[in-house]
Amino acid sequence: MSAKRDYYEVLGVSRDADKNTIKKAYRKLAKKYHPDTNQGNAQAAERFKEATEAYNILSDPEKKKMYDQFGHAAFDGSGAAGGAYGGAYSRNGGGTYQYAGPDGTFHEYHFEGNGDMDDFLKNIFGGSFGGFGGATRSSSKGSRSGFSGSGFGGTGFSGSGFGGSGFSGSGFGESGSYGNYSQDGADVTAEITVGFDEAAFGCEKVIHLTENSGKAVGKALKVKIPAGIDTGKSIRLRGKGNPGINGGKAGDLLLKVKVASKPGYERKGMDVYTTVRVPFTTAVLGGEAKVETLHGNVLCKINPGTQSGTKIRLRGKGIVSMKDKNQYGDQYVTVQIDVPGNLSEEAKRKLREFEVACKKGQQGVA
Repeated sequence: MSAKRDYYEVLGVSRDADKNTIKKAYRKLAKKYHPDTNQGNAQAAERFKEATEAYNILSDPEKKKMYDQFGHAAFDGSGAAGGAYGGAYSRNGGGTYQYAGPDGTFHEYHFEGNGDMDDFLKNIFGGSFGGFGGATRSSSKGSRSGFSGSGFGGTGFSGSGFGGSGFSGSGFGESGSYGNYSQDGADVTAEITVGFDEAAFGCEKVIHLTENSGKAVGKALKVKIPAGIDTGKSIRLRGKGNPGINGGKAGDLLLKVKVASKPGYERKGMDVYTTVRVPFTTAVLGGEAKVETLHGNVLCKINPGTQSGTKIRLRGKGIVSMKDKNQYGDQYVTVQIDVPGNLSEEAKRKLREFEVACKKGQQGVA
């Protein structure tokens, strides 16, 4: 290409795109134009290099700021910032890739396995594709005292050469040292559904993590569900995420909780909402009604003349607080009045007498 395209145009993102959007755009292009899937295609190789160069600049806040201000001049030596971030990409075979910077330095990427595209991307992204999978960074023995330059990593690599102190630097926002390379494992997020009562009172569950294909991953895990947990909360299992590399600590497993519904119950925070149906006569004359709660049945007083829709508050019959085991929410009970149906002729006659008596009573009061 005779002239460099705008980096935002290369990645297909807007100028106000955030770091995550930029990274996703680059991943898509890297997979599309990767040399492993476009062998012998010079145009694809050029696109791959172009996308990598654009990502290298836009993923770094400082470089992005300079580019937004000075454009390509910030890095080609013609602008106030100076510097150079061009280079060429090549594959040497045997799972080894090289990136040659314009200053003549080389960054070589070697990895074990079948040498496919995902392995290469795992090396670039430092585990963001699910871990390194045995990836290493190495160089060929030679007269150079070490490698330096911007390359894929943004801040580059430095070291004393083969058998020396190794490499250090950062790749696409990931930092670490590559002689005695170590990195903490990434966190893993999963979802878990618990029953309404299990969330209210707490429990222990045994879970099996599975891939999208349904294949089990790792061993079964016992999880303690704390009393009072609600939908949207997360449980952290430390050290149960992706393993670390070369002594790095394992990541955590974050279980996002979803609480199942329970017929007749509605939860709002620590409070619980239910209904109770009472006979017409009880609503008129007063009496008691049995109400089910999470903590057992209770008898509620129904005042004479209770109207349908009346709410009764049962203090402390709701959900326990996760912060204070001595604090509970309340249960709010809505009264619904059962209207009698299929009445006998005698019952209808009595109700008519009742209606007449009520009207006379109201007229007497008036």
